[in-house]
Amino acid sequence: MQAAVVGSGGREHALVRALRRSTLVSDVYAWPGNDGIFLDAKRPPASVKDRHSFAVWAQEKNLDLVVVGPENELVDGWTDELRAHGISAFGPSREAARLESSKIFSKQFMVESGVPTARASIIKSKLDLARAMPNFSAPYVLKADGLAAGKGVFICKTEQELINAGNDLFERRRLGEAGSQALLEEFMPGEELSVLVLTNGYDFHVLPYCRDHKRLLDNDLGPNTGGMGVIAPISVPQQVNEEILQTVVEPSIRGLQKRGLLYRGILFIGVMLTKTGPSVLEYNVRWGDPEAQAILPMLDGDWAMTFKQVADGSLPKLAWQKAGVACLVVAAEGYPDSPVKGVAISGATANSADIDILHAGTKQLGDGRFVTNGGRVLNVVARAPTVGLAIERAYQGLSQIHWPGMQYRRDIGSAIRNSN
Repeated sequence: MQAAVVGSGGREHALVRALRRSTLVSDVYAWPGNDGIFLDAKRPPASVKDRHSFAVWAQEKNLDLVVVGPENELVDGWTDELRAHGISAFGPSREAARLESSKIFSKQFMVESGVPTARASIIKSKLDLARAMPNFSAPYVLKADGLAAGKGVFICKTEQELINAGNDLFERRRLGEAGSQALLEEFMPGEELSVLVLTNGYDFHVLPYCRDHKRLLDNDLGPNTGGMGVIAPISVPQQVNEEILQTVVEPSIRGLQKRGLLYRGILFIGVMLTKTGPSVLEYNVRWGDPEAQAILPMLDGDWAMTFKQVADGSLPKLAWQKAGVACLVVAAEGYPDSPVKGVAISGATANSADIDILHAGTKQLGDGRFVTNGGRVLNVVARAPTVGLAIERAYQGLSQIHWPGMQYRRDIGSAIRNSN
């Protein structure tokens, strides 16, 4: 089998590694990739510049499978283009990808499908915000409607913070067209859970639960980021698990069927476990980053075969290793606003039997050294018999990595570590 991964981050490097470990795969390509990913994958020719040229090349190359990683490419219709050229593509259609590209569409889908979610109002201007504000109480949640690379959610403790966030969206246009509309939502306190569902649009498997750490700094302080670390699996009481299945996952899949949405991939459901039960924060239409890095190593099976079967419309049985996984994200100085690039990295390839170093934002110089070339630079992924031990191993692996100004959280999975 010849396979390819579309994307350039740590998630895509994890997907490449998962495909390389398959006995069915002879060659793995990546586009556009990054220099670290190309330690494990081949590059398509320079003529491949967009979804059409990629699909034409994939057809000429007789690729058996393409896994599309990032939301932007899914929203841009890459899987539709690939399928039109006869290529098996893992990922939802452009129409189905609106579940992530529009918070308003997504909220309407939840309400119509009977999925529990926070009460919200559609906001299109500063005036709309002023009118809706009295109907909500602090802390306020303002969500930009469009894709914002994990930076479109504002949790505001006061009315003034909410007004400032509204000014950022509607006056300063900090998020451009992505912030031309927004949702003002009620705040839902509780524990957040990443629920990833493998589905062909009709049948589904719920993957091991994860817990992401979104804030930049320890103790959940600092700005929201794309994710600074994740642990898996997360155990929940059986009753909670059944509630998630019956009130969240099953209605979501039925909603896909009812709307006739072509969905062959991962439906990532951000769930808040509240005092009154599970409530959905948002949908993502792809592997989470860094959730993918934690879940992919846990499969007791072959990801290439799994991706291919789902891409072709079926759903294989899955089995999971009895293991824990931890992924630590190492970011550049200045992340998330102004990451510093071009800083030399020590330990960028310090892989071992139980630790994968995945490249999310690196560049390789002519002398072979790697330098920072993005916000989230490296992922340290460790496997172990338990989650607690995996966290310890991950931090041991991270200790081999150095560059001036590097940022990482020291409390990933702290509740589990402290309980051991």
